[in-house]
Amino acid sequence: MGVRNIYVAATKQHVGKTTSTLGLVTAFKNKGIKVGYCKPVGQQSINFNSIQVDKDALLFSDVMNFELIADIHSPVILGPGATTDFIDQPEAFNYRQRIEYAANILEPSKELVIYEGTGHPGVGSVVGLSNADVAKLLDSGVVMIVEGGIGSTIDMLSLCIAKFQQKNVPLLGVIVNKVHEVKLEKVKHYIGKKLHEMNIPLLGVVPYDRSLAFPLLRSICSAVNGVVLHNGDKLDDNKVEDIISGSLIDTQKLLHSDDLLLIVSSRQVDNALKKIQEICRRVKKEKSPLAGIVATGLEESNIKSLDYINEHKIPVIRTSLDSFGVVIKYTQIEVKINRATPWKVAKAIELIEQNVALDHILEQVDFQFHQ
Repeated sequence: MGVRNIYVAATKQHVGKTTSTLGLVTAFKNKGIKVGYCKPVGQQSINFNSIQVDKDALLFSDVMNFELIADIHSPVILGPGATTDFIDQPEAFNYRQRIEYAANILEPSKELVIYEGTGHPGVGSVVGLSNADVAKLLDSGVVMIVEGGIGSTIDMLSLCIAKFQQKNVPLLGVIVNKVHEVKLEKVKHYIGKKLHEMNIPLLGVVPYDRSLAFPLLRSICSAVNGVVLHNGDKLDDNKVEDIISGSLIDTQKLLHSDDLLLIVSSRQVDNALKKIQEICRRVKKEKSPLAGIVATGLEESNIKSLDYINEHKIPVIRTSLDSFGVVIKYTQIEVKINRATPWKVAKAIELIEQNVALDHILEQVDFQFHQ
């Protein structure tokens, strides 16, 4: 096929591109391959050591244990205003040269480099750096991540691969992500059959794992514009598996989870905690099932159950929203894998290693593997 590197693209946002890239990078490293990583074009940056880098590049530097150098691992950031500035004066920007410089530094020291795309295939087109443009520039074959389904998945895939076909960028194969367990075999059969007709390899079907969708308390606090009243140091430690209403305590949820978010009126916090403690005592459950509490409404809260809250280190967040408003905000949270979620990193790696034909990818890439 002639390509030296791998470019991970996706049909749209939030289908698991970063999660899949993490799994691929680590799986190849576990095979003894010297793997490099780069996010050529980023949209969401953070300040790291007084420089702007893509947030995904920072995550990968943690996981892969390399020194993050912006010019090499995150050469282009399309932040606010970048596109209009480029349209006004394109000659003032050297985006392509930055990416080429990063590749020229990174590739000689690695046996294989995995480049992570951004957004859907057309993102970056306004500055001449669509995912297809970048993959072509970097002599990479594309692994396309699509979300689980059949008809809609094939339709979206057909639309997205056209961008790469225009640039004669090879498609190494497709990974179907987030497929519910009961639909795994059906999706594998029909997607595989259709991809075979399209002469595109099906690299794997990855099952949906609920734990990857669990938000942290900090994300919830931000979503509800909350104020932390107690145990704020646990916001980055506690994940939320499900929610429970203070007005209707669900006994079954209490029995089968240790990561519930209690949503309750500020005036009813003590009553709800009393009921929860009574149920837990009755079933001899010593560990609190609560990951956090969101106290709703404008009423002043005078919580008396602080011994229980502090004993179990339960964060308490207050918001002016009502309970319905909190639930809506909770359901709208887009959960992303990041540095604060190490259990998600481990799960992502496990899912890729167990469900993707890694050797089939390597067979299509020309790289020198030194054993």
